[in-house]
Parts: sequence; C-alpha cells; structure tokens
Amino acid sequence: MLGRFRHIVVEGPIGSGKTTLACKLAAHTGAELILEQADENPFLRRFYEDRRRYALATQLFFLLARVEQARGISQGDLFRPASIADFMLEKDMLFARTLLDEAEFRLYRQLYDGLKPQASAPDLVIYLQANPATLIERVKKRGRGYERPLNESYLAELARAYSEFFYHYDAAPLLIVNSEHLNFAERDADFELMVQRIRDMRGSREFFNLGA
Repeated sequence: MLGRFRHIVVEGPIGSGKTTLACKLAAHTGAELILEQADENPFLRRFYEDRRRYALATQLFFLLARVEQARGISQGDLFRPASIADFMLEKDMLFARTLLDEAEFRLYRQLYDGLKPQASAPDLVIYLQANPATLIERVKKRGRGYERPLNESYLAELARAYSEFFYHYDAAPLLIVNSEHLNFAERDADFELMVQRIRDMRGSREFFNLGA
C-alpha cells in the first residue's frame, strides 16, 4: 500500500481525472477498487439534457447507490483489503446544494441524514483541481454520448462548489492536486510522481502543483 494509507479517496469535478487516477493507484498497489458507476444511473443522460427537471431523481439514485457502497466499506476491519475509491459520500451533499431548489434540498437532506452510514473517514483524500476549460476539453475528448450537453459554465459552477467544499474539509488528511498539467492516463512519469507525492504526505493538508 502507499505508506500508512489503507483507504484512499480520489475526488474532483467531472474531467479532473479522478477515476483514471483511482484505477491506476488500485492496479499499482493491488488495493480493492471502488467506483461510483455513474453509467448505471438511468437519470443521468436526462439530467444533462434538462438539469432542472431531473436533478432530484439523479441525486437520489446516486445517494442510494453510494450509501450501499459506503456501508460495505464501513463494515470492514483491520483485515479488510486496502481500497481506493473515486467518490466520497459527503460529495452528494455538495451536488445537492448546487443543483436542487429549496424544497427539494430539504427532502434530500432528510433522506441523506436518515440513510448516511456511520462510516469511518478515509485515511487520505486526494482532491484533483483543473480549470473549467480543461475539464470540458477532457470531457469532450473521452467522447461519452450522454455527456455532450455538458458546458463550461456548468463545470465552472461545479468546480467552485468543490473548491468551497474542500476549503472547509477537515475529516481526513487532504492532498490538493492541481491536475492541469498532469496526465495520469498517458504519461507514466506523471503517475510515478503522484505516487511519490502520496508517499511523502505527512501533514493534514498539503498541496501539489507541478506547474507548466
């Protein structure tokens, strides 16, 4: 595993590279890989076409799915395999605040508070940042049909919500990574640099910015 970290979460807005990094870290370490499986959400395509109409249904589906996954993690003990995930349950509240109107958010909050399992915090959270223009470029490059309606203004709104969320986050050690000039999918050197940066993590909040 990567130092003392047995449960690592990689987070960030759409197009930040979180799933790619999570998959490569799991393959590198032999850890269990836990993915949010966004493609299984039957409302997601319709949400991207009409955010206002399908936001609540989309978020409720994600909430129920992630609660089940989080319960599986929380039932583990010292003998549970190390794990790498590309989501954290708390991020559902981030999306809900951003997307839902007041009445929908109240309903969502009631369900969230009632369903949220008593899961232990990750050993490390890696938060990937990138400019909205970079995010939309990456989304277009991967060519998923249901993501075509996404635009830069939505990703900018999402990036701001993530930034605010992690500005206040203190439940686990946090490594904030500017992924603007990192390509974990195509450059092994970038991935190896990331692995070493994780191994070198000592504080409760650190930053990694490769630069241009």
